[in-house]
Amino acid sequence: MSTGKQLAGLLLLSTALTFPAAALAQSTGAEGPPPTEEEVPDQELTEDVDAANDTVPGDIAEEEKQAEPDISIPGGTIIVTGRRTRDVTRASPQVVTVLDTESIARTGEGDIAGALSRVTGLSQQNGLVYVRGLGDRYSLALLNGLPLPSPQPLSRVVPLDIFPTSVVASSLVQKTYSANFPGEFGGGVVNLTTRAIPTEDFVTISGSLSGDSETTFGPGYTYFGGDYDWTGFDQGRRDVSNYANLQGFFDSGARIGDPDVNVQGVLQDLNDPNLYLLQKIGDLPANFSAGITAGTSLDVGSDGMLGVIATASISNKWRNRFITKQTAVNEDLDLDTDFREFTTDNRVLTNALLGFGLEIGEHKFRLTNLFIHDTLKRASLEQGIDFQDDDEELIQDTAWFERQLLNSQFVGELEFGDLSVDLRAGYAQTQREAPFEWTFEYVRTNNANDPFGDVFLNTLDPQRGGAIVSFSDLTEDLYYGGIDVGYFVNDWLNATVGYAYTDTSRFSTRREFDIRASSGFPEVFGAFRPDNLLGDALIDFAFDPAAQAEAGIGPYNLTIFETTQADPAFQADLEIHAAYGKINLRPFETLSLDVGVRYEDAVQSVEAVEVFASPLGSTSGTLLENDYWLPGGTLTWELTDALQFRASASKTVARPQFRELIFQTYFDPETNRQFNGNPRLVDSELTNFEARLEYYIGGGSRASVAGFYKDIENPIEVFTSFSDNEIVSGFANAPSAELFGAEVEFQYNYDLVDLGGWFESQQLVAIANYTYTQSEIKVGPDDIARVFPFADQPATNFFDDGVPLTGQSDHLVNFQLGLEDLDRLSQFTVLVKYASERVTGRGAGPLPDIIEKPGLTVDFVVRQGFEVFGGNELEMKLEARNLTGRDYEEFQTNGTTRIDINSYDVGRSISLGASLKF
Repeated sequence: MSTGKQLAGLLLLSTALTFPAAALAQSTGAEGPPPTEEEVPDQELTEDVDAANDTVPGDIAEEEKQAEPDISIPGGTIIVTGRRTRDVTRASPQVVTVLDTESIARTGEGDIAGALSRVTGLSQQNGLVYVRGLGDRYSLALLNGLPLPSPQPLSRVVPLDIFPTSVVASSLVQKTYSANFPGEFGGGVVNLTTRAIPTEDFVTISGSLSGDSETTFGPGYTYFGGDYDWTGFDQGRRDVSNYANLQGFFDSGARIGDPDVNVQGVLQDLNDPNLYLLQKIGDLPANFSAGITAGTSLDVGSDGMLGVIATASISNKWRNRFITKQTAVNEDLDLDTDFREFTTDNRVLTNALLGFGLEIGEHKFRLTNLFIHDTLKRASLEQGIDFQDDDEELIQDTAWFERQLLNSQFVGELEFGDLSVDLRAGYAQTQREAPFEWTFEYVRTNNANDPFGDVFLNTLDPQRGGAIVSFSDLTEDLYYGGIDVGYFVNDWLNATVGYAYTDTSRFSTRREFDIRASSGFPEVFGAFRPDNLLGDALIDFAFDPAAQAEAGIGPYNLTIFETTQADPAFQADLEIHAAYGKINLRPFETLSLDVGVRYEDAVQSVEAVEVFASPLGSTSGTLLENDYWLPGGTLTWELTDALQFRASASKTVARPQFRELIFQTYFDPETNRQFNGNPRLVDSELTNFEARLEYYIGGGSRASVAGFYKDIENPIEVFTSFSDNEIVSGFANAPSAELFGAEVEFQYNYDLVDLGGWFESQQLVAIANYTYTQSEIKVGPDDIARVFPFADQPATNFFDDGVPLTGQSDHLVNFQLGLEDLDRLSQFTVLVKYASERVTGRGAGPLPDIIEKPGLTVDFVVRQGFEVFGGNELEMKLEARNLTGRDYEEFQTNGTTRIDINSYDVGRSISLGASLKF
């Protein structure tokens, strides 16, 4: 058989039309089954492939019978040369791991971030994927080969927990860089390919109920908000445009202290008890989710097919956290503050999608339109002691964080014999709104000489209480266009060239207002609850001197201070022009080389936007103009029919995220602390090396061992400081760092047919992987750190030489043991996950680093299929999560003393879901 026919049989990993349906669930929710093989069909095999398979002996031919996953990446196809197999992991010229529909389903995870955390060397934190211990800024996430903006202000990469596993046809993780991918490829790329054109009409209805031991049917906090809050959409109560005085102030360009500002009117607009009056719920409800997906296809002409998929879903989940929050005053970790916070989060995720696909001969076109809406309604109450003055404080917070993603994509994959042309274009917009984010603080002095010393008071004075409200709004637009042209030169050479353009623009505002009373404010008023303290009656009374005099009170008044007046708004932009060329060379039957180079020219800017009529002249902007040549190559050597060796080397970059550059405070409800950007950050540059051995046993079983090394210049790290006893995290470039390690992976499938009886159709599946990683920051006595707004200072003020990078665990372990029926849907899987301690932030000054202890997690998943109602498919799924009761721990320790920064019980969870396909 000619080499050309071998290659033809292996060029079948071209992308298929796929569509996402974002049901947006956390791991304890069932959002319906992953797509079946009927919904995500194999591509039809050509005569050349059939002929190729006839010549492949033994285990290799068996592998080719496996379902081929749909994969859509820049460049159109994964060019697989050498061994005649459709196993992507084995045949790809790069180091890749592919989770197909069955691999994803086996994990039982409700979102793709959870499923990816089972991949060798991957972990996830708050929906963000970490590759080999490198933070999310070193990872790249694509959807059908196109970039996505993030609705999360702290992340450049979209959180992958907003994509449910039920709509992902495959997830490809590539750990070695190739020039067809963007240059921001520090740790790896995650490419999600969504569902394909169905070969038959179908309707799938799904739903689930879930709960956990810390939340469900227990007490919690909330506030009313509006009638439609359970849907994640505001009915208009939080829309600032509905408040004439408040909107008029924002539009005027005036400062809040200007004499023409109607402060009384603004205060009355701010006063809506429905948005801040904390209420206790006796029994929190169970979590629920529901979704519907439908698809159809029809023949077009003699060799065409048109497909349509539409979907919609909703997920509503509650979570309680009883958090221990402590801070230290010195390196001995003597307590400065000691608080306990009870927080209730209600997260609602909704989506809608409409996708069209057209196949005409060898040409494929797809148009995908996706809508995702993710809302977090937060209510919390905390109490603790400030040891600086021994005061007791009672603090309540209410917030509404609303995130939204709109995305439209077009992909055209054209085949003209040996020439292929791949066209991609897309527009995406993300928004985040956090209006009326309230904090009320009450203080009890416990002073015997204070007549109100045993009462919590809020006198609207920084010395004893306060009321702060903030409004933040973020909009990011991303435009993308690209073309890739590939040519099959001959049996041993393929070439691809391409161009890509990305234009990202973000506008971010945050306005924070501190409401204060003058010295004549009666202390007894401070005992009022928030809705009376800022009620219309007291507001009117504060602006009526005659009424105060008649009552013998005061005089006093109410004022507003804008704490964000220096930098309330920013415009951030990133424009990238990129071009690349790469070849796949196979000089010998058992040796292939995939090598290329990418050129990127990028301009990244952050500018303060003047919102006031009288400019302030902010100096917190930045401008980064850089261009890079980024080479990458991977050598694959097939030592035997079952054993192959890979080696790769590359150079990549990691640009600062907008959030890291913008000098603007942002509260992250997940980590429970504030962040502030640094406009003096610069790009990080990485040099990457990897070598690995892969052994393929046959029947889907395999083993591999790998070693990797990365040298990072100017890595961006998180450090911590304190502001009014609150932990504030910032960002700074460390001088340099290196990361190295090894990973081992093993998968073994064993048929139990020899046991007979019930076991004849059963297969035992064992999957295990382990990653060992070491990293260290290198800091010399002459190295400088640049942190706005301070002068340049020694880097040793922020970093210690030899400490690990933030987010990096020394040990990552995943183990799955499952029993599966080969004739029908029936799976029992035990999943074990372990991650060792990792740094989440640098300690302030002499304080030790902040450590997270992920620990050991054990889950159990059961999936069982039935035929009901005359042959319709019913799938039931039972999930039991965190069976060991692992808690979340984030702390500081000096070896003898430990304080908890953000620690709480997670609880055990259980979920029961069902989906019915018609």
